[in-house]
Amino acid sequence: MSRKAREKSKSGIYHIMMRGINRQCIFEDEEDCTKFLRVLEQYKDKCGYEIYAYCLMGNHVHLLLKVGEEPLEQVMRRICGSYVYWYNLKYDRIGSLFQDRFKSEPVEDEAYLLTVLRYIHQNPLTAGLVKDIEKYKWSSYSEYVEKVKLVNIDYVLEMLNEDRGKAIKIFIKYNHELNNDVCLDMSEKNRITDEEARTIIKKVCNIRNVTEMQTFDILTRDKYLKELKEKYCLSVRQLERLTGINRGVVLKA
Repeated sequence: MSRKAREKSKSGIYHIMMRGINRQCIFEDEEDCTKFLRVLEQYKDKCGYEIYAYCLMGNHVHLLLKVGEEPLEQVMRRICGSYVYWYNLKYDRIGSLFQDRFKSEPVEDEAYLLTVLRYIHQNPLTAGLVKDIEKYKWSSYSEYVEKVKLVNIDYVLEMLNEDRGKAIKIFIKYNHELNNDVCLDMSEKNRITDEEARTIIKKVCNIRNVTEMQTFDILTRDKYLKELKEKYCLSVRQLERLTGINRGVVLKA
């Protein structure tokens, strides 16, 4: 059965999502995240693309990108190929790292571009990794409000207001707004089921029943909760439901 043709963007702007094969984590530590961002920067001039937003999560990546000289498929082959080559050398592994081909959706107007940008920046908040989006280290949010490193912030900020100071204030307020935005993401069938989550919790914590986590001392409990959220991408809601540990505790860990 042939694959469905990728929908082309008239504006050249795409929201892109890449996921680790078999839900595998693709960023084990900070060095991995730093390397991926360096790869993005390395090919930015070579391929002629612009980046408006990014967020690196445990087992997936979101990008908001505008293609330039090279088509999207070629750009992503360069980015993925370079990172996977480095990753496999570091961890002494072979084979694919990303699952299937990357997903993409065209972004054709300013309103949806802002929606996608907010959705990307709120990913860590939605996943329960942080309580404030500015606390997450591996998204482009800080580049808009602190120091630019990789992202073209002018395109978005000039869209919000001609005055840079006012534009940043509008940006901050908009990115913190509660919403029901629905954008490109991992389909529900690819999310970690409760059965799979129980298996992960038992293996990581070396316990026979997931509710045994309630008996751990605070430091041990919080260490495992942090690992289960960040490395294995279990959601706060799922951990609360399966372990019986209070949501506030899971969120804070």
